[in-house]
Amino acid sequence: MLELQVLLSGDRLQHWAFALLINAALIAMAQRLPLLTRSGWVHAGILGTLLLGSLDWPGWWAVVLYLGLGSLVTRLGFRRKQAEGLAESRGGRRGPENVWGSAATGAALALLSLLPSAPVTLLQLGFAASFSAKLADTFGSEIGKRWGRHTVLITTLKPVSPGTEGAISLEGTAASLLGSGLMALVMLQLGLLQGASAWWLVTLVGLLATLLESLIGAGLQQRCVWLSNELVNALQTTIAAVVAMAAAEWLGLG
Repeated sequence: MLELQVLLSGDRLQHWAFALLINAALIAMAQRLPLLTRSGWVHAGILGTLLLGSLDWPGWWAVVLYLGLGSLVTRLGFRRKQAEGLAESRGGRRGPENVWGSAATGAALALLSLLPSAPVTLLQLGFAASFSAKLADTFGSEIGKRWGRHTVLITTLKPVSPGTEGAISLEGTAASLLGSGLMALVMLQLGLLQGASAWWLVTLVGLLATLLESLIGAGLQQRCVWLSNELVNALQTTIAAVVAMAAAEWLGLG
């Protein structure tokens, strides 16, 4: 009951109202940018409101920068990927399913951090890991499809075509490590990660979660027709957050 009273206090409700107004205004101005579909922008506004209301500006900026970096790497070599049938649909614009597939885990952790008894540092580390893993996946997929020279299936190491579910390449894996480290660095600079050890942990967990996602794509996703890419993304970010928080507890970083 006490926790509910804190969440619904006058100051907190005022903060939520401010977050809603700010995001509504920003989304109205940003809709012309070729990053999201029209409905995608609406859901991005809801996500932005949740993050600004819970983690304040650091959480909001973290996801804005994640979106920008992910969209930028998607555009690299886009015409070539489009010609080969490997480009993202809708000209690379993301829809609501992409927004929540990437951010549902992080948003849940951000909201949990509001509880008076919450382990805020640990939840923020899980938040950082979820987005680092997702940017690692985006970097690996987009760069691997365009510049991967030897693409193999992660479960058999047999050559497959670029863009195959569960496919990996040396170039794509290196790009995943870069994407994970870059997003972890953003989180560190925003104060959502504390220290170099946390940065290393989140970076490595982001890469590990991306490799595990490839295993899921090569195995379960081929057998389960209901397991969409968005559900796999949500599973990947959840694995990253849980592993990072468990490792942080074990290492005494939480």
